[in-house]
Amino acid sequence: MEEKPKVIVSSRSRRADAASKEFAFSQSDVRAGTLTEYRQRAWQAYTRAAMPSASDEAWRRTDLRHLPANVFTLPKAGAFEDLPPVREDLLRPLADGQHGGQIILLPGGSTVELDEKLAAQGVIFTDLKTAEEKHPDLVAKMIGRTVNPEEGKFAALAGSLAQHGVVLYVPKNVQVEEPLHSILWGPGSFAHISHLIVLVDEGASVTYVHEAASPDEPGTDTMHAGLVEIQVLQGASLKFVELQSWGKHVWNFSHERIRVERDGQLDWIFGAIGSRLTKNFSELDLAGQGAQGRMSGFYFTDGSQHLDHDTQQNHLAPNTTSDLLFKGALKGKSRSVWQGMIYVAPGAQKTDGYQANRNLVLSDQSRADSIPGLEILADDVRCTHGATVGKLEQEPLFYLKSRGIPQAEAEKLVVEGFFDPIFQRIPFEGVRERFQEYIAAKMSE
Repeated sequence: MEEKPKVIVSSRSRRADAASKEFAFSQSDVRAGTLTEYRQRAWQAYTRAAMPSASDEAWRRTDLRHLPANVFTLPKAGAFEDLPPVREDLLRPLADGQHGGQIILLPGGSTVELDEKLAAQGVIFTDLKTAEEKHPDLVAKMIGRTVNPEEGKFAALAGSLAQHGVVLYVPKNVQVEEPLHSILWGPGSFAHISHLIVLVDEGASVTYVHEAASPDEPGTDTMHAGLVEIQVLQGASLKFVELQSWGKHVWNFSHERIRVERDGQLDWIFGAIGSRLTKNFSELDLAGQGAQGRMSGFYFTDGSQHLDHDTQQNHLAPNTTSDLLFKGALKGKSRSVWQGMIYVAPGAQKTDGYQANRNLVLSDQSRADSIPGLEILADDVRCTHGATVGKLEQEPLFYLKSRGIPQAEAEKLVVEGFFDPIFQRIPFEGVRERFQEYIAAKMSE
């Protein structure tokens, strides 16, 4: 059965160039260790790959010509000691009352905590460097299984040079009740490069929350390039929450793919409010019969922010179900791009796929591009999609103001109502509260 979807390329004219400068990284930056062979292959792919340009369909709406690629360097060991510390609000639990484990990834260092009871059950939750040292065979079996570094310049960059990372392994039939939490904290004018690898074994279940954040540091340029590789095996269940609140000087690039096997279940929740520019590829592979996956996205832009999310729901086996809902609001001169594709492989009968993108434009100078798509190669399926871009409705605003609610508060309430369908999909009160805080902060700016 064919497993790789093909995205149809538009024939319309495009801009000529993307970034005019190359990165200053060299092969000496490739870290030695048990993954040397993998990293060297990724480095070779990186050197062969051209910088993305407007002639590439996936990048046609995201301009990299102002990316100062040649200025970025990797942080040295202990660099975090002279940089702003992690914000206190990032450390609090977002799901239930406490963490089962927490990892903080810092420039040039990390801290790791894991409940002893989980460790005794065989759960591995640690940083990438430690996992390479203590669990080399497991890491070698997990890495490169869902994301191929040859998928693009930034995928190869992250595969070859990742300094940060998280490895999570949940053994067969282990039920992790307390959520696991990791934070990638990226202050300073560096290239922060990360690699998250997760394997939820047969019949196991876990909730994992990952946050990427940094302070606002005007006048500087910072970059993040990352890979996220996740496997949910037969009958397993994963709730995966990603929150991105990078500073508005950060160039953010990521390739993410989750593969769900037979009767596996995935609930993938994504929130983005930060960065100067983001280009994110998020793919869901429903690879086994009966696999189910839900993708819920939230984004809110202002100023001159540019967020570009490219999603794919790949139905590779019969009787699989996917459900995607992304909602975004825009202020200032910001821009969002969402490109979505439902792919149904030959033979993947009884597929049920849904995708929707809704955008709320809050200023005359902001812009939302919404591009849903279907590629169906089976004949017994149900696949639907939709996209909308609109402004604040005046009727509910008028009603609220007629009840004595000030204009600003009325607008905030209407925006919260717009995002409520996303909030209803989130099973964690702490995550909902964090999103509501983001909305309040954006609306008050």
